[in-house]
Amino acid sequence: MKNRFRVTVATVAVAGAAVLAATPAQATEYHSALKIRGVQYDAPGRDSNSCSSGNTDEEYLTIKNYSSSATINLKGYLVKDAAGNPFTFTANHYLQPGDYVKLRGGYGTDSDANNVVYRDNCNFIWNNDRDTIYLYKPSGSGSDSHSYTKSGSDPDGNGYIRFHS
Repeated sequence: MKNRFRVTVATVAVAGAAVLAATPAQATEYHSALKIRGVQYDAPGRDSNSCSSGNTDEEYLTIKNYSSSATINLKGYLVKDAAGNPFTFTANHYLQPGDYVKLRGGYGTDSDANNVVYRDNCNFIWNNDRDTIYLYKPSGSGSDSHSYTKSGSDPDGNGYIRFHS
């Protein structure tokens, strides 16, 4: 009796692992108005993270306030990738209902008027083949997350994926 039970448990565990491996990555839906709208994970052109002549500023993450009434201050929000590379919004940046911000690589002048914040880092953060993007509230709880693969999430191959409309 014991041996049969062990075989059954082992079979179920292996079958479950196979199903998980075959399932495409999914978004984790949180009850939050602030969501990842999309990502330009593959900057147009040949990738170069040179601060003076590179194209890291063409890699960006769009974060949108989907609330119909609440203004959200991004200060303290954390964005990171699957490898744990972090970016924390350290300054006040207010998103009115329906407003968005593009979090760009490279250096530049943050601007509420132009809806842009720069990571002040010339290294690419999003992998061109696959990655996971996490957005955390200042409290540490999840706001949104999405996984993508170039082959499965970007059918037109333009390096941009939209997660929410």
